[in-house]
Amino acid sequence: MTASLYIHVPFCASICDYCDFYSLAVPPGSSILKSYVDQILKDAKELFGKLNVKYIPTVYIGGGTPSVLGASLISGLLRDLSGDIWGKNTPMEITLEANPESCDEDFLSSCRDSGISRISLGLQSFHEPSRQAVQRAGEAGLLEERLKAVSMIYPQNFSVDIISGLPFQDENILHRDIEKLLAFNPAHVSLYSLSIGPETPLGRRVTGGQVKVPSEDEADSLWIKGRDILESCGYKQYEVSNFSLPRKESLHNLRYWRMENWLGLGPAASGTIINDEAKTGLRFTVPADIDLWLDRKNQKDPPGSMENLDTLTLIKDTFLMGFRLLEGPEASLFQHRFNRGIEETIPRTIRVWRDKGLFQEDKIALTKAGLLLLNTFLVEAFQELDETLVVSSP
Repeated sequence: MTASLYIHVPFCASICDYCDFYSLAVPPGSSILKSYVDQILKDAKELFGKLNVKYIPTVYIGGGTPSVLGASLISGLLRDLSGDIWGKNTPMEITLEANPESCDEDFLSSCRDSGISRISLGLQSFHEPSRQAVQRAGEAGLLEERLKAVSMIYPQNFSVDIISGLPFQDENILHRDIEKLLAFNPAHVSLYSLSIGPETPLGRRVTGGQVKVPSEDEADSLWIKGRDILESCGYKQYEVSNFSLPRKESLHNLRYWRMENWLGLGPAASGTIINDEAKTGLRFTVPADIDLWLDRKNQKDPPGSMENLDTLTLIKDTFLMGFRLLEGPEASLFQHRFNRGIEETIPRTIRVWRDKGLFQEDKIALTKAGLLLLNTFLVEAFQELDETLVVSSP
């Protein structure tokens, strides 16, 4: 079996006020970091051996902030994964997420020497008032220095995240952020619109009136402005929030969006394995609890829950992920997996959206304008599936 690998590192130097991912603030050198790496390696050997995984095409180490592990632990993790898990069959792409404040030249050089082929840098904004308003770690003045280091050690093979809709942000500020960023020639840019969970510190301060953010319409306009700037500079939008230079798409994330096999390790990680012959899947989810995950005294297997995905659920998940792409779901894979075409599965929804000019004429995919209304499209597609598709459960 072939399956990609996602490793969730649930640690950060500090927690941003908008973050609702599972993550814990830990000081550098904390003993829990080594315990975490040791357990990841044990779980990897057990899981990949049990499932008889023969090839791992991509690896993504995300979080949290994986760079807080430090160069030594990351180097040891990659060395042992290479020796015990993939051997000579080196993955096509190994990505590490990092924040600027924890990735100087020495750290980046160590990552490169350890086999990490791609860095994903969480920049978010150069604008100091916006960064301070959401408690973003690291001073804006440090960002350009670290971008210079990344561009030198990972030339044209690094990605940068930026956020639109931050407090104190307008079109001019976002434009300047993107111009500064592109001066370092990243291969890939993820442009996210700020999402504010109601129970996050930022959500509570916005609700209480202590912090003002752009309105929903203003935020949408900001994101579209950012999209247009990126595309005018040669970055092609290939997914809802992702842009790249030619042939520089994230290979790992494409496997998610195409609904290909992946396995997840670490607290809050998940994985999905698909049985093409049965047209069903199995999803494994690890609890977001570092203490439970580390304490194995009374557990034979790693903690987690299993969910069987019947054919209808698997088709919905395929649409949920695949229609995020400007190319749409992988049509040949869908045909092979479900013995039916996408157009014959949701003909009414596609016809209606084509009539509106929101679905491409020559592809099974939404237009750029349609992508802005993805959730509405999926609601209609799922309703049609529920009305017309009769499948058996596993």
